[in-house]
Amino acid sequence: MSMTEKKILFDRLPWEEPLPGMRFKSTVRDGKRLRLVELTPEFREPEGCLRGHIGYVLEGKMEIDFPDGTVSYSPGDGIFILGGEGERHQARIPEKSARLLLVDEVEE
Repeated sequence: MSMTEKKILFDRLPWEEPLPGMRFKSTVRDGKRLRLVELTPEFREPEGCLRGHIGYVLEGKMEIDFPDGTVSYSPGDGIFILGGEGERHQARIPEKSARLLLVDEVEE
């Protein structure tokens, strides 16, 4: 791996918009995906999410509903969700937007 491959230049990556209220920039290496994610109050996951996530809240506030309750996140908070049916979750953005850095497992 060259030195330039060790640095992610997010400002050069295109935004992807898979759902209303969600956009992200991402890169995948060795089965890991690093994403810069922006969410707005319009964001809804119809079925909730079963994937695991590790991340960090950069800006804004968000709430994540789990089967056993709701957790509120603010800038500087870490996110550690193992995933699976027992941790099905659904994010909500109560204010204008939230920006996160997330790491996910993916198959290349």
